[in-house]
Amino acid sequence: MEQEIISQAAGVSVVDFSMWGLFMRADLVVKFVMIALLLASFWSWAIIFDKFMRFRRVIALADRFEEVFWSGNSLEELYERVAPRANHPMALLFVAAMREWMRANGRSTGGTGLSGGLRERIDKIMSVTLSREMSGLERYLDFLATVGSTAPFVGLFGTVWGIMNSFQAIAQSHNTSLAVVAPGIAEALFATALGLFAAIPAVIAYNRFNSQVGRYGDRLEGFMEEFSAVLSRRIEEEFD
Repeated sequence: MEQEIISQAAGVSVVDFSMWGLFMRADLVVKFVMIALLLASFWSWAIIFDKFMRFRRVIALADRFEEVFWSGNSLEELYERVAPRANHPMALLFVAAMREWMRANGRSTGGTGLSGGLRERIDKIMSVTLSREMSGLERYLDFLATVGSTAPFVGLFGTVWGIMNSFQAIAQSHNTSLAVVAPGIAEALFATALGLFAAIPAVIAYNRFNSQVGRYGDRLEGFMEEFSAVLSRRIEEEFD
């Protein structure tokens, strides 16, 4: 308060350097850049939270499913338990393969027995299911990659635009004092700060989730190959 009185008495206007003050004084183009970066940051954090919870869930469910799968129980019994509530990629792989196995074997649809090429059909169905589930896990990761790579440049554009406006204001006022230059430069640099604020978490999250997708995909492929081998042995034992 005392500083405001002294500044007013000296004829110097007090400049608000808070985030809100910088935003309100910014040019319309710079405001648009700031709003776009804030929205991108908000959406990125929503994706990060969703992906974190989803990966944590599917990994835990996969651990429990593999424990039950390798416990020695009958495949048909496990299928009856899992099929109505399969809600994660590994269980969906198992259910898709077992459904085709039971359909061809005449146990669920009353067919006439094993048809030719059952192994190939089961492998194809599991491959299609794997591809679909992996696409679901990778969903929105491209948005994080886009924000991480473009947000700093969008912020830099806002900075360049703001600095251009500051130089124009200096030329019009014929005053190069720090009190005239500082507010415009601060507004411009605020756009770059927002760009980095949006980009850094997005890049970190993208790298982490992309790595998790790769590891989980390898785990699903390993399970698919092992389960395919189990079914192949069943086919040879029962029908060859």
